[in-house]
Formats: sequence, structure tokens, C-alpha cells
Amino acid sequence: MLNGKRIIVVLPAYNAAKTLEMTFREIPFEFVDDVVLVDDASRDDTADVAQLLGIRTVVHEQNKGYGGNQKTCYAKALELGADIVVMLHPDYQYTPRLITAMAAMIAYGEFDAVLGSRILGIGALKGGMPLYKYLANRMLTFLENILLGHKLSEYHTGYRAFSREILAQLPLDRNSDDFVFDNQMLAQVIWFGYRIGEVSCPTKYFKEASSINFRRSVIYGVNVLLTAVQFRLGRMNILHSSIFTGKRS
Repeated sequence: MLNGKRIIVVLPAYNAAKTLEMTFREIPFEFVDDVVLVDDASRDDTADVAQLLGIRTVVHEQNKGYGGNQKTCYAKALELGADIVVMLHPDYQYTPRLITAMAAMIAYGEFDAVLGSRILGIGALKGGMPLYKYLANRMLTFLENILLGHKLSEYHTGYRAFSREILAQLPLDRNSDDFVFDNQMLAQVIWFGYRIGEVSCPTKYFKEASSINFRRSVIYGVNVLLTAVQFRLGRMNILHSSIFTGKRS
């Protein structure tokens, strides 16, 4: 716990058997109260490795997609009484050592959500991010900052921490089950007026680290821009998307 807040780490997993133990061993358990892994119908023995490590494991019998995986992660964390939920990819691309810092920013009331940014500092390209992904990240982030009326160094990191209130309030069930879920969720966080903080996070790109291919990246980019346009049209009261409806209670 931190400041009396129960911290749960969720691991949305797909074919992560080779990197799961490395990730798990670096989680700061002096502060983390529980870990939940959701295996999205992996083709390897991810679930078996998780259970051997003693990780609380949920297995999807059919692949539900990256967004669908996260929906299960967050629902399970809330069920287990989490006050703060940190999403960490089990592919060892992001260092688990930042969990404490990210959770503390929420636990002590400074922010409602915290992102581990690969762009703050010089870590992205140095860590092996492909140049085309770096340039696409910068371009999409620039456009999103304009359309969302916010300012973040990046919207595309998979390393995120959220307060219980955010997860209980946002209409996450209306979001996509695909990769754009991440982006829709951040847009919702901004739409409902929650505070977002960022920390600089080194990242590692290597063979076993998960990554979407070029075609999926293009589809993701198009959907990201569509989400940002829907947000802007909603703010202008021109067209309202179902993911941006309702009020923060």
C-alpha cells in the first residue's frame, strides 16, 4: 500500500511466456498488494508460467483483443478492492521499477491517472523504437493535443496507472476491444476532467517484446485520429459519440 491505498498491478498478456518471469520479478512487492494476469487465449504457456509464479490468473477461452483484455483486467482489479490499478505489459518492454512512483502520484492526490512516457527524455529511439513508429507517435500526439485541447508527451504508451474512481466512472464497455481502446480511454479521461500526470520511462524493443505490425499500426493511427475528431465534434456540440456521453458523478 501507499498512503493507505491498495495497489493492484494488472498484466494484459498474450504469448508472454518468455518474458513474464523477468517482468514479475521486478515488481516492487513492498508496495504492490496483488497482481492479476489476464491471458487472452495465448498460443504458448503464458497461463502455466503465471500460475507457477503464483500470479492470480484469468484465462480467456477465446481471444478478445487488447482492449477486451484490459476490460477484464480492470473489472477484476476493482472486484479485488483496488484503489490504484497499474497496467504493466508482461513483455518486459517497460520497467516495473516505476510502479511505485506512478502509484504514489495518485495515492497522494496529485493526479487521477499517470502515464509512463517513452518520449519524455531520450529513451524511445535509444531503446530501439523503430524510427517510423517514433515519427508516427510524434505526429499523432501533436494532432491529438490540438484536437483534445490537452498537452501530453505521448498518448500511446502501454504503461498506465489509474485511480479506482476513473475505472468505476468511465464507460469503458463502450470502447473498442482492439488496440485503439488505449487511446479512447485517455480521451475519456480528458473528456471527464480527470488529471493526467507523466513520468519518463525507458523502454526496450527486442524480439520477444510485443509489437503490432505495420498494417495494424496504420489502422490504429486512423482510429486514433477518428477518436480525436469525435472528441472535438462532441465538444463543439456537433456530433456526440457514445464513448463521450454521460457525466462525471
